[in-house]
Amino acid sequence: MENIQEIITSLKNFNAFKGIIKTDEPMAQKTTFKIGGNAALFVAPQNYYSFQIVLNVVSFYKAKFFILGGGSNIVFPDETFDGVIISTQEFNDILIMPPEDCPEDFGKIQLNENQVLVSCFSGTPMATLVNFCTKNNISGVEPFAGLPGSVGGAVFMNARCFDTSISDILFATSYMDYSKEKVSLEKCKYNPQEWAYKKSPFQNTSKFITTATFLLTHKTENDHQIIEEENKKFINERVSKGHFKFPSAGSVFKNNHAFGKPSGKLIDECGLKGYTIGGAQIAEFHGNFIVNINKAKASDIKALVDYAIEKVQNKFGFLLEPEIIFVDK
Repeated sequence: MENIQEIITSLKNFNAFKGIIKTDEPMAQKTTFKIGGNAALFVAPQNYYSFQIVLNVVSFYKAKFFILGGGSNIVFPDETFDGVIISTQEFNDILIMPPEDCPEDFGKIQLNENQVLVSCFSGTPMATLVNFCTKNNISGVEPFAGLPGSVGGAVFMNARCFDTSISDILFATSYMDYSKEKVSLEKCKYNPQEWAYKKSPFQNTSKFITTATFLLTHKTENDHQIIEEENKKFINERVSKGHFKFPSAGSVFKNNHAFGKPSGKLIDECGLKGYTIGGAQIAEFHGNFIVNINKAKASDIKALVDYAIEKVQNKFGFLLEPEIIFVDK
């Protein structure tokens, strides 16, 4: 990247910028797949204003960039990413938000006696959200116990776990639209018409999620153990299904409920379980998982994805839709 030093200098010239700046940063360990080369420039802002500074600077220099959350649905290229990785890893805090702190244009917010708003910065790990809610006897996020990645990533993908989607508990989001000449913070209430199965209004846009606020249920201390047991149930189910045996990104393909069979079943019926390319394998325990069994490369993952798509389309006439994201070099 030719202007890397200019970008670094520009960021450091802002006294208000708070965060991490690194060059030639290894990316493999920042994803659940454990795959990928280095990033030419890695920046992890710590607050809203620092994110605005970074987005404005990279836009000014017309630098290629990618916004990284928890890395649970990402495959980085084997080669160097010749651009800026903007990470949310330092942007992680969580709190119970009083309804009166909502923006005025949301109108008067009336919560039921047992309802509560929990707001998180987008880099907050999903595990931190689950632990916070459990500690405070707040129910609603239990199906997401054990889900890797960040809150922002889960909202962006509208993650779905055990028949519950993130949008089912979402109240509001804030975001920055970096397509605008001057990046600013905007807020919006959840609108069900903008959301669908593993679809969010942030996909294929220039909108970066900064916070997510969830509408949850405040229980009593007597319910604390019940919430803990629910969390353990979902975590144990993930473990028993082999989700954590090898590095992976979880489900590779979305399910098309209109087709009548989940994607993993279609892949299984094509006889692809255990099929291996390089160091990557379609998991023997789940047709919709691709796992890194032996120092897999991004090219191995991409080849397996393409192979599964081809075989399923040939056999069933159905086109699988990947939900993992391949980052271009």
